[in-house]
Amino acid sequence: MIDTVIVSGGNIQTDFALDFLKKIQEKQKVEELHFIAADKGLEFFMKTGLAPNEAVGDFDSLSDEGKEYLLSHEEIQVKKLMPEKDDSDTQSALRLAVERGAKEVLILGATGTRLDHVMANMELLLLGKELGISVAITDVNNYICLADKETLIKKEEQFGKYVSFFPMGGDVMGLTLEGFYYPLKDYHLTARDCGLTVSNEIKEEVGKISYDSGYLMMIMSRD
Repeated sequence: MIDTVIVSGGNIQTDFALDFLKKIQEKQKVEELHFIAADKGLEFFMKTGLAPNEAVGDFDSLSDEGKEYLLSHEEIQVKKLMPEKDDSDTQSALRLAVERGAKEVLILGATGTRLDHVMANMELLLLGKELGISVAITDVNNYICLADKETLIKKEEQFGKYVSFFPMGGDVMGLTLEGFYYPLKDYHLTARDCGLTVSNEIKEEVGKISYDSGYLMMIMSRD
């Protein structure tokens, strides 16, 4: 159950994000989620009228309007970071979420035109595992997470049409895909041949994913 939403400074399709958050609340039957703005992600809250519980960052990329907004909302807890730091603003926001007791975190605004930022944000999936929580990243076209070693996806509930898989941090051993157009059985997936697992589709009512070891990134996509 998603309990915390981090909003970063990448590309966000506002209508999609608001609708996605509404569906999460309706499905989980919760009225409130804990929101953390990571630096420029604060501008999403300015546009939508939502209020973050916390804001973290060095705020070097925040507009003047964003800085005024932050100063005028004293109820927002602010964690100011030094510009010279080892963690990205989004990574710092994730660590803060863990400190606050988060168990499942959704990140918005983690994708965009800066591929270096995108690559760094993908690594947060592994960092989440190391910190003992689940992390997912979504935008209007993609839902990205680490698949559990036993994962079921209902075709009627999947995000988008396509499902792709990539090993993270090393090989994935014993990968089996059932109920897909392109099934696999006990496959040793490496970074060199991961083209094999791109743009698969669920054929049956339920797609079944299992593997023995490693970390498997799953991307559900739509055009």
